[in-house]
Amino acid sequence: MSRASNRDAKEKKTDAKSGQVSRALQAPRGTRDFYPEDMRRRTWLFEQFREVAAGFGFEEVDAPMVEHLDLFRRKAGEEIVDQLYHFELHDRELALRAEMTPSIARMVIARQGAMRFPIRWFTITQNWRYERMTRGRKREHYQWNMDVWGEPGVEAEAELLSALLSLIDRLGLARGKVKIRLNSRALLEESLREGVLRERPQVFEPLCVVIDKIDKIGPEAVTEQLCDPEGAIGLTPDQAARVLEILGARSLDEAEKYAASDSPAIAELRELYTLLEAYGIADQVPFDASVVRGLAYYTGFVFEAFDAGGTLRAIAGGGRYDRLAETLGGKPVPAAGFGFGDVVIGELLEDEGLWPELLPDVQDIVYAFGPAEKPAAIQVATRLRTQGRRVELSLGKTKLKRLLGDADKSGAERVFLIGEAEMSKGVVKVRDLAEKQEHEEALSSFEG
Repeated sequence: MSRASNRDAKEKKTDAKSGQVSRALQAPRGTRDFYPEDMRRRTWLFEQFREVAAGFGFEEVDAPMVEHLDLFRRKAGEEIVDQLYHFELHDRELALRAEMTPSIARMVIARQGAMRFPIRWFTITQNWRYERMTRGRKREHYQWNMDVWGEPGVEAEAELLSALLSLIDRLGLARGKVKIRLNSRALLEESLREGVLRERPQVFEPLCVVIDKIDKIGPEAVTEQLCDPEGAIGLTPDQAARVLEILGARSLDEAEKYAASDSPAIAELRELYTLLEAYGIADQVPFDASVVRGLAYYTGFVFEAFDAGGTLRAIAGGGRYDRLAETLGGKPVPAAGFGFGDVVIGELLEDEGLWPELLPDVQDIVYAFGPAEKPAAIQVATRLRTQGRRVELSLGKTKLKRLLGDADKSGAERVFLIGEAEMSKGVVKVRDLAEKQEHEEALSSFEG
């Protein structure tokens, strides 16, 4: 090898090593670091989730972030594996949870014989899914789930939809800024099996997977997949056109044209809307037959929340999944719920300028002018903390001017100053930042 070639090889090796080091110092693609200002926002958002859930009588639960891979296979099929962060350890196939619903179902099944239904649970969990990233979609995100297990009636969906919209109101979004599009998988199944799928009812679930993509790939591409002779569905062009016609219904009266006479699904929808009227939210939950949710386990109502401008991905989604416990190996239990991610709503709050100003949560700052005063400053800070105050003890040699400026910006209420003069008098100077006044307090009052 020539001297030049040898140098080139060394440079490439160095560049590759440098690139590896550079990547190692970054968060993996699709994940996030949460600096203090980000954590304040996350904490505030989670507080809104918890307040709404508590207001509706839901209790918080949690489960391991790592689950057996087979749990997700049973729920969503073998194809889900490629979207999971999964690994094998000591001959066990494991995966980071992609969503919370399978874990909740597992927990319900574990105590199914001892539980008093219905149960109302909520979770706020970190989830992982390896998929293509777009605005509002990351490979790691947090999700608020609310689930009702053991209630077969539409009252469960009405409560869930009301809770979801209560959260939207609580976040300060104007009424109408977010709409929840509602449909019934049961109605769609009735309509299709009465006609297009009369001879092939078994293709309903793969058909739902395809038509769920209509907003992303458009009706022409959906038609191609529905009519693909080598595909799982194999409709004729006329049959595919009929499916798209059904998906175009935007009212119950219109949807009823495609339903069986005396349709139970239509009756359920009308019952639900009667309840939504009582909640005062029916106008925010328009019927939309194109909402099908691609996941096979949905059995009844399905819904998705979107910003009215349609500039973002779905903010939340959910529905009824009465067969999930049975699919996973338990006894049948009716269930309904939704998932509400933190990423898309964060984008919407940013777009609307609705993130609140969230300052560091410090009430008092204690400052010693020099090493000789530090023990007294520690004594003051310790006493204040025992009183339940949130106290920052100044460390090192911070300049007073900078400390006062930072304290004023942070929203702190008081600054306690201890210098040589204060020590000689046996006092601490207290500066009230809101009132812009100073007074002195005896150091002895901070003893013990």
